[in-house]
Amino acid sequence: MPCFGKCVCNEPYLLNPMRLSAAESFGPEARVWLFGSRVDDSKRGGDIDLLVQTRALSADTALQSKIRMLGLLEARLGERKIDIVIEQPGDVRPIVCVAHETGLAL
Repeated sequence: MPCFGKCVCNEPYLLNPMRLSAAESFGPEARVWLFGSRVDDSKRGGDIDLLVQTRALSADTALQSKIRMLGLLEARLGERKIDIVIEQPGDVRPIVCVAHETGLAL
């Protein structure tokens, strides 16, 4: 993948806050993938797309954890456009497959 300009390779200080925020919000077993324009600069945009792989959660708990993670990321990184996709066991949505195939495991 090309990596110039907005690619996260040029902003490594973003990675640890993403991992910490996921662990604090979803638990220490949560795994995170960064995907989209932040790992492939040939794509336009600038938002941060994250996939969080976690254990099975109720819909309410997943939403609360996602909101908490967004708040932690804003406190650590400042105001940015961040999209979070939550992957639970057995999730076969196309966005999940794309994140795993093209993303960067943090």
